[in-house]
Amino acid sequence: MSQTRQPPRFAPTAQDIETLALEALSRLPDPFREHLFNVVLFVEDFADSDTLRAMDIDDPFGLTGLYTGRPVGQDAQTGDTPPMIHLFRRPLLDEWVETGVPLDALITHVVVHEIGHHFGLSDIDMHVLEDMVGS
Repeated sequence: MSQTRQPPRFAPTAQDIETLALEALSRLPDPFREHLFNVVLFVEDFADSDTLRAMDIDDPFGLTGLYTGRPVGQDAQTGDTPPMIHLFRRPLLDEWVETGVPLDALITHVVVHEIGHHFGLSDIDMHVLEDMVGS
């Protein structure tokens, strides 16, 4: 009896995560997209230990995304870095496997949440925006 060999399956790469994140950002309504020109997107395997310690998170799998920077409308200060969205690949993949939520929907959820911080949105507003963006 011959067995059919399955092609190897690989975890999505940082580039795959970035592509899904950029697709989610492209689905934001125009008034939001206009204010994203200077937001930098990073995909890293994990948050660094200083970030986890500052957020009082013990488990590196406990943080899937992070926004850093001043929200829209706050005056920039000399020396400010550009606003940044960090997506953490390994925790995202772990949550994807554990929850069964489609990866594009999970990435959209996290990206919209982090973008919500850029705009100073409440959690309720973030959910409304996420519904608008969909996956």
